[in-house]
Amino acid sequence: MSLSVGQAARLAGITVRTLHHYDEIGLLAPGERTHAGYRRYTDADLVRLQQILLYRELGFPLEEIAVILDRPEADELTHLRRQHELLTRRAQRLGAVIAAVERAMQARSQNITLTPEERFEVFGDFEPADHDAEVERRWGHSDQYAQSRRRVATYTKADWLQIKAEAAGINDDLVAAFKAGLPADGEHAMDLAERHRGHITRWFYTCTYEIHRCLGDMYVEDPRFTATYDALAPGLAGYLRHAIHANARRAT
Repeated sequence: MSLSVGQAARLAGITVRTLHHYDEIGLLAPGERTHAGYRRYTDADLVRLQQILLYRELGFPLEEIAVILDRPEADELTHLRRQHELLTRRAQRLGAVIAAVERAMQARSQNITLTPEERFEVFGDFEPADHDAEVERRWGHSDQYAQSRRRVATYTKADWLQIKAEAAGINDDLVAAFKAGLPADGEHAMDLAERHRGHITRWFYTCTYEIHRCLGDMYVEDPRFTATYDALAPGLAGYLRHAIHANARRAT
């Protein structure tokens, strides 16, 4: 079985012109041609095309991709392992950015009493004020939003660094429990969920069990939050949600 250039382009989500270009520069020559000279792409061609597109997604120039793919010692599995490592690193970097977004969304306010240098130390290159519109649209009508806005407006750099450290400690303990295989509805995981709820109540707003359950649901329904927790350990977002719900049931 082989595919026409149009079929191969549709399958890969690229244009026919792109495939023609790859052929012209010697990056991907079709393995077969019809009697009329039309390109036909074999299974091996499609595997190479997948590798090309993955390396392009990772930012490699075409010239370097050609060199990488034409190394005789590098088979498909070698390429996939390398790509997996590179993509994992990218996901970790993205997870760190999303974690900053979560902290800023919790803050619910741009009136943070930090200098620009202090803000960068706490939040990195993430700018909390960029997300104020979304936060206000989603929660601006609530008492919790008003309460959080009043409280965070008074926080200093030391406060924010303490908030960050406490949140990281909770996350570290969640990861440890998750990797140890402790059940999400067990006592230890529920205690961690209660610490998570207490952290929000202490620093931002009174987080009831009902609100906490909604937050747990958001952690798995909003891909930004899911990516944040799953960057720490794949599946952690769902684990935390389960622990939050179990803790709420225990309390009631």
